[in-house]
Amino acid sequence: MARWTFNYDRNLFGWGSCLVNKIDHLLGPNGFIERKDLSTIVLLVHGLTGTPAEMKHLGRVISRKGISVACPELAGHCASIEALKATRWEDWYLSVERAFLALKEEYEYVFVSGLSMGALMSLLLAARHPNEVAGIIPLSSTFQYDGWNVWPFGQKVILPIVLHTPLKYFLHWEEKSPYGIKCERTRALVHSILENKDARTADKIGYFKTPAPVILESFGLIKATKAILKDVYCPTLIVHSTEDDMASLETNAHLVEKNISSPHIETMYIDDTYHVVTLDKRKDDIGKRMAEFCNHVVHLKKERS
Repeated sequence: MARWTFNYDRNLFGWGSCLVNKIDHLLGPNGFIERKDLSTIVLLVHGLTGTPAEMKHLGRVISRKGISVACPELAGHCASIEALKATRWEDWYLSVERAFLALKEEYEYVFVSGLSMGALMSLLLAARHPNEVAGIIPLSSTFQYDGWNVWPFGQKVILPIVLHTPLKYFLHWEEKSPYGIKCERTRALVHSILENKDARTADKIGYFKTPAPVILESFGLIKATKAILKDVYCPTLIVHSTEDDMASLETNAHLVEKNISSPHIETMYIDDTYHVVTLDKRKDDIGKRMAEFCNHVVHLKKERS
């Protein structure tokens, strides 16, 4: 039976190789990998201020369909706010790219799926490695914070003032309920962890306070990703909620659908979930659809070879 593994050294068992160890050591203390299919894997990318934990259930659903999955920690995450503030968006992206290149040494087909800002990193990776990425699955792509739970005046007027003045060193954006989650049970669990403020809160659910300099870095990622959308040619499954509370379907998912150059685009625009689709009510449906997409793309690639 396959098991979820963390950052250990397989050479302890006498059969590890340097290729296997490469990805294991890139995952970070909170990252995970489950090896199933020896040729196909999905590289999962958690969101900004998030953790690999938010991708774990989705990974389990995919792995049950026989596909390997891996999710590394992004640079600066799962530690402290100060550690996060010390990173730039290029550092977050490099965490993904390094993991991808290590996985390519083990697997023939490497798909990439990211949540929110992680979705943008999957798009950026696909543009920069056009002949190597098997396909991408952007989840809740976020180019603009314009969901129904976002204050328009704050985004259009107050935020630019904060980001482009010394105020950015003193202020942060604090996310309130519903935390991007429609499921009341999951939302209550997140709220409980936040209220307890235990030492491992950052490991479990990430940060719900985003410093202004980190938001400014995310805008750099948004700008860089918009510029390369036309260079994305690989098969793409776009997943987005029609009820997204943080990033509307129209200005985010539709932006991807209309601007990438892929001849193979599928969409899964779903209801009954909010922004964090990997933890919400439709997470199982999404995981199953992702596995179907990957298997279909691999089948098509094998037919053409």
